[in-house]
Amino acid sequence: MYKDLHVYQLEHPTQVIEWTSGRTVCVAGYSSSKNEILELHLPLKLFADENKGLCAERDFKVVHGGFAEGPVCCLRHVPGTRCVVTNDGLSSDLQVWTVGGDDSDVIRRTGSVKGRRSVSEGGSRIAAPLSSQLLHGARSSDVQLTQLTSGQILYTLETDSADPLSSLQFVSDTVFLAGCCNGNVYIADTRTSAAPQLSPGPAAWGGSVLWWTDASAGRVIRLSSSGQAVVSDLRDLGEAVSWAQLDVQSHRCNPDDVRVSWAPALDNCIAVSGFSGAVQIYKTSVWGTERQDVQPLFEHRGHAVSSQSDDDVFVTAHVWHPERPRTLLSAASDGSVHVWDWVDQSEL
Repeated sequence: MYKDLHVYQLEHPTQVIEWTSGRTVCVAGYSSSKNEILELHLPLKLFADENKGLCAERDFKVVHGGFAEGPVCCLRHVPGTRCVVTNDGLSSDLQVWTVGGDDSDVIRRTGSVKGRRSVSEGGSRIAAPLSSQLLHGARSSDVQLTQLTSGQILYTLETDSADPLSSLQFVSDTVFLAGCCNGNVYIADTRTSAAPQLSPGPAAWGGSVLWWTDASAGRVIRLSSSGQAVVSDLRDLGEAVSWAQLDVQSHRCNPDDVRVSWAPALDNCIAVSGFSGAVQIYKTSVWGTERQDVQPLFEHRGHAVSSQSDDDVFVTAHVWHPERPRTLLSAASDGSVHVWDWVDQSEL
């Protein structure tokens, strides 16, 4: 059951959805040729909590737009600015863009940031902790903190391994987590040159081709390409707090295919996508310390159900609203973009 559901159709599908404000997102294509990069305003009706019937505006609006010469495989908004930073998945270099400004409706490229690897398999991950700094890298040995304006390298992650990264995020103002595709997790503090804390991948929990990681409120979740999900405390990543086998269609995945994310405004809920044409919501508080099969609390199948494509439709990206507890955006391989507010039937 939905409280709200609104749809939009892009000309080409996107792998990135990034909030630029509480009501606007950036999306961009990932084809090998020229791609649109757009800032979309969400339907006003979504935010009309009272008297929705009096709000006629149900459509997404293109606010700003531009073109990237290649694919956009990663995109991050720089907090407190009208800048976004992208990576094309072909090298570890980053592209810097200004969204609008000076009464312009154009998203224009205004700079670049050099990475540590000329050719990158899987592309760079990006985290933007401050308006003037970027953390980025394609592998654990490439991670660096760069001053956005000057290009000065402020910090590098010191490690001998070169594991491809699946995620890069800050868990506090200076402490970050680097999640590797093999399940390894590094935790490091950009204020010190001390060796990072390494938590090896959960090999004992069943070997798997790929792992994806997300952290929030002192918890870390690792999700494997076989659908195993492991929750740990950030202070003790070697110990599983809870463990589950998710109800997903296991298949051969690429690092950019799957997303797992904690809800920022809803306790103990995660969203999972990339295994099929659905986005699944799971409640981790009901999981135990022994592995068990679990069912989703909610499943958004709208992309697959409404698609006009003859090919199988897969969800390519999803993101929670930063403040609205049950509002998510999702995108799929047919170019569809949905914003939806789901209802927890167990609370009715």
